[in-house]
Amino acid sequence: MKQLFLFALCLSYSVMLSAQDNQLTSDEKKQGWILLFNGKNYDGWINNDGKPLTATVEDGAMQTYKCGGYILTYDEPFTDFIMKCDVKMSSPCNSGIFLRMSDLKDPVNTGFEIQIATENGGVHGHGSLYDVRPPLVNAGKGAGEWDHFEIRFKGGRLVVLLNEEKILDVNLDAYTVPGKRDVEGNHKFKLDGQPRALHDFSHTGYIGFQDHGHQCWYKNVKLLPLTDRKRK
Repeated sequence: MKQLFLFALCLSYSVMLSAQDNQLTSDEKKQGWILLFNGKNYDGWINNDGKPLTATVEDGAMQTYKCGGYILTYDEPFTDFIMKCDVKMSSPCNSGIFLRMSDLKDPVNTGFEIQIATENGGVHGHGSLYDVRPPLVNAGKGAGEWDHFEIRFKGGRLVVLLNEEKILDVNLDAYTVPGKRDVEGNHKFKLDGQPRALHDFSHTGYIGFQDHGHQCWYKNVKLLPLTDRKRK
């Protein structure tokens, strides 16, 4: 009985260690995952617009509100990758996970956004590919709760899971017509004032989290490169 108790205690301790925030598990380390946020400071992070970084760390989480710029950006571009993060919203909330921003001076028109918002449904709702495609299901837990995102971006295909439910599966290479999106009207993306085709976007760019005037927290930000890293 004593041996069984010690085994259960060790197992419990092992599970506790693997579940600690802002750390890579032993399996993730073997697979080549990168921990992008250490839970203590913003080493490796900048504001996209070059403004001084004033973001705070709250209970081991990134806080994008009043970070000093528009998008809190990891200072290294990636091409194909799997990214994981946990997100908690205030109420109301409007933020976003930006992907493959090729021009940090114009992230709105050169990168994609997975919308983080208390609003549900449509191309501006929580989990949407912003202004392009609504989520397949509303899988968010709501304000004040931690949502878990897993994002796979390989070539032109973008797949997003929210709390282990698939909410997006998009082949961006199929969007060859400028302005094309999945609802009526044109999407927001423009180049020199003219609508862009999503097919033409760069496959290499930066990731980041948006400050859109509301509190929003991010933690356990991890990335697995699927191609060679594009270091500057």
